Amino acid sequence: MIVLVVNAGSSSLKMDLIDSESEATLAGGMVERIGAVTSLARFAVAGEKPRKKAVEAPDHGAALDVLLGALKDAQKAGEEAGVPLGPIEAVGHRVVHGGEAFSEAARIDDEVKEAIRDAFDLAPLHNPANLRGIEAAESLFPDLPQVAVFDTAFHQTLPPEAYLYALPNRLYRRHKIRRYGFHGPSHRYVSRRAAELAGVPPEASRVITLHLGNGCSACAVRDGHSVDTSMGATPLEGLVMGTRCGDLDPSLVFELVELEDASLSEIHAMLNRYSGLLGLSGYAADMRDLLAEAASGDRRCQQAIDVFCHRAKSYVGRYMAVLGGCDVLAFTAGIGTFAAPIREQICAGLEGLGIEISPEANADASGKEARISTDESRTQVWVVPTNEELVIAQDAARLATAAQQSPYA
Repeated sequence: MIVLVVNAGSSSLKMDLIDSESEATLAGGMVERIGAVTSLARFAVAGEKPRKKAVEAPDHGAALDVLLGALKDAQKAGEEAGVPLGPIEAVGHRVVHGGEAFSEAARIDDEVKEAIRDAFDLAPLHNPANLRGIEAAESLFPDLPQVAVFDTAFHQTLPPEAYLYALPNRLYRRHKIRRYGFHGPSHRYVSRRAAELAGVPPEASRVITLHLGNGCSACAVRDGHSVDTSMGATPLEGLVMGTRCGDLDPSLVFELVELEDASLSEIHAMLNRYSGLLGLSGYAADMRDLLAEAASGDRRCQQAIDVFCHRAKSYVGRYMAVLGGCDVLAFTAGIGTFAAPIREQICAGLEGLGIEISPEANADASGKEARISTDESRTQVWVVPTNEELVIAQDAARLATAAQQSPYA
């Protein structure tokens, strides 16, 4: 089935056309700076160089129109060349927060959209944009099945001891304040793929996944199910990220209000947008820049890298305790897939826990599936590029097919 995958951000919209059966990405594009005077669009058919142009995209509907116009031109050119891209048969949407309402993907209807609205307070930067993307796609494809795939759904298997905060229980009962976790499609794909690559049955495996990009999270996966993860009620908790601080003593929030003579909203912005690697280094949030500057002797950039790696290493040890061991440790996302020095530093000193990587294999593993552990390592260590879009496409295809086969469809 040919599925259009839509990932709508607050000021961007990403689109991929995926064949859910062959797992091939046929085309894809993105519009950035939605709502600005001039927006930037990129579009490419698989195997071709992306084309860029300035466009007018005052809202998400206009942005989707731009990308679909480029896709229509590509489909026409493909038909003329005898390489058709095929018609769109379903639309899959990434939705960041599903609260406790969804433990799997859902066919979108009024009830599902209302549940997405109910989670606005839990993900104010993401869910409203996700819903705008859904509404834009519904207006353009009113007759196609629309499916929501939630970042939080994979983590609904967390046991209470992992998802509850040590707060008065009434806060959970009244407001559902708890740990939810994010990057679910990525952790789901990578944990299963890593187990397969390691020759371990996914349904009888202990996998730790490190999704390291601008946003970072770790996940402990037992027998294919998430049992612990580093992000919490919001994506702020856990690992050090590009601009997010990760784990923090909550008392510091109130201290900072006084010390900096700042409002709570200003401190919230500081923790989310001006902390993490950017805050520690005072230079950049991009790991590539930090590695280059650290190699030139910049002490603060090196310190930012050290804090980043120490935090990730501590979560690997924590999750080995949660799982009672680890069959596979998998690195993914931009930093995890491409930054060999970061993988090396995170794994350094873990030999006593059964993790030993090969410097040569690690250096050679960039942007591809590769085992980087030695033959003697009790835990296999793999680099596994994530494919969240494929997970969304396959979930959308599955639900669309089920709806077509249902006598009540």
